[in-house]
Amino acid sequence: MNKFLLRVLILLILTTNNLIGEENIMILKLKDGDVKIELFPDIAPKHVERIKSLANDGKYDGVVFHRVIDGFMAQTGDVQYGNSTSVDFDLNRAGMGGSNLPNLKQEFNNLPHDRGTLSMARSQDPNSANSQFFICFKAAPFLDRQYTVFGKVIEGMEFVDKIKRGDENKNGSVENPDKIIAFKSL
Repeated sequence: MNKFLLRVLILLILTTNNLIGEENIMILKLKDGDVKIELFPDIAPKHVERIKSLANDGKYDGVVFHRVIDGFMAQTGDVQYGNSTSVDFDLNRAGMGGSNLPNLKQEFNNLPHDRGTLSMARSQDPNSANSQFFICFKAAPFLDRQYTVFGKVIEGMEFVDKIKRGDENKNGSVENPDKIIAFKSL
């Protein structure tokens, strides 16, 4: 009987740990496939809360990758002007907007901007992150501790690599850009 209870307890612990981990996994659906993302709530709790809230409310669905620089990163998340399904969509203004929620205070951390890192975009004000974020195509150590890292691609980086690149002479602006099809918690 004691062995049975021990096995049940171990199974319960393993199941609970798996469920806790899954609540911080999101799926970013792109034209070429699904990207699995792990969020870091212990490192950037307010930023993770914001991303999950906007994503699960469908705010990112249809939002374009308005700035994509080959060998650097793909930026998206302007739910105000960058949502291709909205009446307010304006590709010329994409990257200037955010959400109707207040800006976030920075949560800079020691996680490096490696390939696959998700980090919040912001203006020159460190406390101006709102809804926009970027995914690094390769390491960008010059961004470390200056932008809030909140997640990392754990599967499907090959689909991120296929995002349409922008014009290098126009700071990565993309004509007819790719978009987020859907972004939801697992």
